[in-house]
Amino acid sequence: MAYRYLMQSALAALVLFCGAVSARADGLDYFEKQIAPFRQKPQFTAPGPAFDAHRCMAGKSIFSIPVSSANPFTANIERAMAAAAAEVGFKFTTWENQGQSTQWVQGMNAALNQKASLIDLLAGTDPRVLVPQVRAARAAGTPVVPSHYNGLEQSAQVAKTADADVPIDYFKAGGLLLDWAVVQTKGHMDALVLIATGPLSTDSMMAGINSEMKHCDDCKTKVMNFPVTDWATRITPNVQSALLSDPRINYIIIIYDSMAQFVTPAVTLTKSADRVKIDAFNGTPFVLGLVQQGKVQMDIGENLDWIGHAVIDAEMRLLCHLPPVHDPKIPFYIFDSHNAADAGTPPQLSAGYGDAYKAGYAKLWELH
Repeated sequence: MAYRYLMQSALAALVLFCGAVSARADGLDYFEKQIAPFRQKPQFTAPGPAFDAHRCMAGKSIFSIPVSSANPFTANIERAMAAAAAEVGFKFTTWENQGQSTQWVQGMNAALNQKASLIDLLAGTDPRVLVPQVRAARAAGTPVVPSHYNGLEQSAQVAKTADADVPIDYFKAGGLLLDWAVVQTKGHMDALVLIATGPLSTDSMMAGINSEMKHCDDCKTKVMNFPVTDWATRITPNVQSALLSDPRINYIIIIYDSMAQFVTPAVTLTKSADRVKIDAFNGTPFVLGLVQQGKVQMDIGENLDWIGHAVIDAEMRLLCHLPPVHDPKIPFYIFDSHNAADAGTPPQLSAGYGDAYKAGYAKLWELH
């Protein structure tokens, strides 16, 4: 499948235009079947055998460096990880930063100075730009573990620059965003896809999107790339420009839902709300609020508290010399107008998913 990538001078951000995919057309029932399992409340699946977490983590610590503390998604996961660590009873530290690689370097140095047992790189903090620091950590016997950073199929790639990983199925998440948009446009999708290149998760999600595009021969995408540090300044004017210049656009797919706060104003300013709908991925509470308000049509939610527990679980197993977790079993759940209120009004962190994971992890960690 071939794509043409062109720079559009009318936009300040990098815009990549993908031509229509020429492939067989599947009926809408194909796409609906992909979506259906993710409309059910998530169930807990243990990622490994039970172990005495409190005993094996005694005297150990985890130091976490998120991609950016300004991103509500990562900030909320950090809080969840801290809470999970408190449940078990070990030291957990978050390195506050604004998404600059120099700040990640400072965090790595601080972690080594504090003699952390493990350094976590959360949701996009890239070990590929921290090679000297990773080497220093290895020399000190401190494993470096990217979490919620890459897809399940990318673990071997991550192993080149880190000691382990805690992946999720980003490929499937990307595919689901496309599936939903195709159903909503009745197989005639002409979508903007908003991404942020750099993290491996973006590559995995785009692979999932492109894989599902093969099933729709009357679907088109235009991909707009915004680095995280540019979201606040570039997304609104450039999406606004794209909507005004192309009245055929009928959907916006956002691979990281915190972008939505800058996308919805563009839709409003261009008076495009009737023709252009939005779906997204992550389940950040304020975006679920936008779903409740009708400004975002669908958000694939991840229970951020569940993510925090899953990351801590996988990293504790590494520190406790247990078999590694290749799939942390982090589930997805689709929120739309029918169930967004389950997340609370206003939406609360990790609400609406059920609480099967709480008893699941307590039993898994032998806390009771």
